[in-house]
Amino acid sequence: MTFNRPTFSPYASWNPNGITFTTSSIIGSSPYEILINNDNTIYIPNRSINRILIWSNNATIPKGNISINSSNLFSVFLDKNNAIYTDISSSYYGINKWSINSTNPIQMIYSCTPCYDIFIDIANNLYCSMTGNHQVLKKSLNISSYTYETVAGVPGVTGSTARYLYNPYGIFVDTNFDLYVADCSNNRIQFFPPNQFDGTTLVGSTVPGTITLSCPTDVKLDADKYLFIVNTNNHRIIGSGPNGFRCIIGCSGSGAGSNTLNTPWSMSFDSAGNIYVTDLANNRIQKFILLYNKSRKSVKLIRIYFTTFYNHSTFLQYSKNSHRNNLETGWNYVCR
Repeated sequence: MTFNRPTFSPYASWNPNGITFTTSSIIGSSPYEILINNDNTIYIPNRSINRILIWSNNATIPKGNISINSSNLFSVFLDKNNAIYTDISSSYYGINKWSINSTNPIQMIYSCTPCYDIFIDIANNLYCSMTGNHQVLKKSLNISSYTYETVAGVPGVTGSTARYLYNPYGIFVDTNFDLYVADCSNNRIQFFPPNQFDGTTLVGSTVPGTITLSCPTDVKLDADKYLFIVNTNNHRIIGSGPNGFRCIIGCSGSGAGSNTLNTPWSMSFDSAGNIYVTDLANNRIQKFILLYNKSRKSVKLIRIYFTTFYNHSTFLQYSKNSHRNNLETGWNYVCR
């Protein structure tokens, strides 16, 4: 994979107060997409000037940009050779490939409506979420042909049963070639195993034990195949784990503060497990820091330890170094 899929504990938590990574002064208005590759290079389309801006690891300003001859960019993806794939939304629609140092793109897919999301799986298959036609397309990049196939949805037809999609947006394909679709207008996440045209609803109001969604627009999987969902109309990010589903970001409603989002659209992980979110209506990218990624047992032990030591009359007299030594002693004592 060219992007990050961190491993999280069931009790992982993120700082609810986000850091504004960049704003409209750099990325323009209504940022739809963000991609972070596995060396933490960040790609964000600026739809106002038809360029993809690029940040290197830990940089605060872009190190460069790529001029794209297409207006209103929605999506971007990177292959294993660092070629960039973007949607085309000008006089015609489809997906272009921009190789390193190239000035002219190669058109890979022609489509009748924009590709709102792009994905490339480990077998070098290119996917397009063709939202306006309610389907997901797939094309092999190993052959020089414009031929593609529909792998989810019925072209041009909406519906809410297993075979249909209604305004699909974000897509994800795992290493088993299972396809996950954020089926926005059906308020659900659909799952399609290879060569299966009837999807299974994984998340939504019709699935007991999950969570209610309102227009999900992006879905990501971590290393253990747990789902992370951008729940756009509820202005929040949903995470899953062995204990079920929970809100992890934007859990107090919409807004423009550090702990709120307004119409989030897509998300991406860096290698440390921090979450970057395109905050569409606020015209910014928010970064949410991973605070804790340990087991519940570790949390309990730390809590017991500090409760015990805080009541000790000489606790505040310890130096930093002696406190560290005593912490290990206390930890071993609690674990016995």
